[in-house]
Amino acid sequence: MGETISLQEIIKIIKKRLVLIIALTVIGCAVAAGISFYAITPIYDAQTQILVNQKGNADQVYSLQSNNTDLSLINTYQVIITSPVILTPVLESLDLDKTTGQLAQQISVFSKTDSKVVNIRVEDPNPAVAVDISNTVAEVFKENIPQLMSIDNISILSAAKLSENPSSVKPNKMMNIAIGAVIGVMLGIGLTFLIEYLDMSIKSERDVEDYLELPVIGMVDLIKEENQKRFSLIPRKARRG
Repeated sequence: MGETISLQEIIKIIKKRLVLIIALTVIGCAVAAGISFYAITPIYDAQTQILVNQKGNADQVYSLQSNNTDLSLINTYQVIITSPVILTPVLESLDLDKTTGQLAQQISVFSKTDSKVVNIRVEDPNPAVAVDISNTVAEVFKENIPQLMSIDNISILSAAKLSENPSSVKPNKMMNIAIGAVIGVMLGIGLTFLIEYLDMSIKSERDVEDYLELPVIGMVDLIKEENQKRFSLIPRKARRG
């Protein structure tokens, strides 16, 4: 292959090995689909929403300062929810064969900006277990937080529910298949140019000039079989005459 290569030559090389590129693309999609559907354990999620307010009385006037204090404590609630104080009773209640550290890795606690609504999200290979953990964590938090902090106004806004046909959140099958296709295309194109680079056979007059550094003074085309027969009959007719 010469030192420089034009866009037309690149397209020509790709067209010549198009079957190889397509085959590797299909293989990449098939492998990614097989891994996504059969090798990776699907993960399901469940989410419970709770509302947390500071302790107060009926005569207390709700102020902007108290609201800001509630919002500043959201991070504290997040730490408490994933602490052994909350997770140990959850494990005992659901009889789960896990440690508090393992369970904490399945739980994510977050809230939207300027919102006192805390979302408890749980991921688990079993959708029913994910629902049970999410709801139990919310209930245990509601029962124990008054003893830990001056808070007794906790409401569960939305409990997690098990749907009839739960859909997994991991793995993203379509994304994995798309990645497999891209990898297949890249491997196909890379292998195509590698084969072309390693192919040192002479296929054109330009190859003679590039590889052998010799000038081309003439070319001999291939004669098709029907032309060979036609040319071979001409001398015989001439001799009969």
